[in-house]
Amino acid sequence: MSGENVIEIDQLTVRYGDFTAVDRLNLQLRRGELLGLLGPNGAGKSSTIRILIGQRPPSEGTIRVAGYDIVRQWPAIKPLFGYVPDRENHWEEFTGRHNLEIFAGLYGVAAERIDECLRLVELDDAADLPVRGYSLGMRRKLLLARALLHRPQLLYLDEPTANLDIHSAAVVRKILRSLLREGATVLLTTHNMQEVEEICDRVAILCKGKLIALDSPLALRQEHTERKVDVTHVNGERLVFDLDQAEQRAALAALIQANQAATLRTREFDFHATFLKLTGSHFE
Repeated sequence: MSGENVIEIDQLTVRYGDFTAVDRLNLQLRRGELLGLLGPNGAGKSSTIRILIGQRPPSEGTIRVAGYDIVRQWPAIKPLFGYVPDRENHWEEFTGRHNLEIFAGLYGVAAERIDECLRLVELDDAADLPVRGYSLGMRRKLLLARALLHRPQLLYLDEPTANLDIHSAAVVRKILRSLLREGATVLLTTHNMQEVEEICDRVAILCKGKLIALDSPLALRQEHTERKVDVTHVNGERLVFDLDQAEQRAALAALIQANQAATLRTREFDFHATFLKLTGSHFE
């Protein structure tokens, strides 16, 4: 393991027959960071996570987690991570508490930790109700509580705030920030671009199995935001000024000084437009 890298992915390739889902991916996750894994459908996100959680071996390449080889030393890796899948897999007829008790038994976790995790995700009042009566948001939060039971160093989260209301999504983000401060490392997929900008330290964008961008949300914003201003002239004419062009900046300034601009609007960062630019496909 190099320095503070907790996960080192080297030339990872995942094939399903003749189809290459992940194509020579190189990626490192640092201790204490939250990395967003983004991309259009079919980009290779889910295949990458399947390798990390041990559902299948790599077709080629190597992955080291906390210094352990994911193929040769899997038993040492398994206790290190928690996983929130994109689809729930609870026992419907059991209560939320009973669902957690089953997994707590597998990890040797004390009953007190079950109560702690239920309070953390604000499910303590519903802990003794059957899961079949839970809302979609409550079911998502129960998955997170389950993943946190054994205090993992790593969290793999697939759409962790899907189906959550604004308050519950904020609760989940608060939990993640607290875990990061304690030194945990988080890899998540999400379609919520506000979430990306709010909590991700870095973003890795995949397209057709390849890594096409890797940087902080701020750096991606600065690189891909259009520095243009849309202006409606007082005579109704619509104009566009490119702020990267000195002549157009001067023309815009003159227009404003002459009080000839009826409306003026800068173009804000648009992740869908950025995805179209980088991947050639809309973010879905």
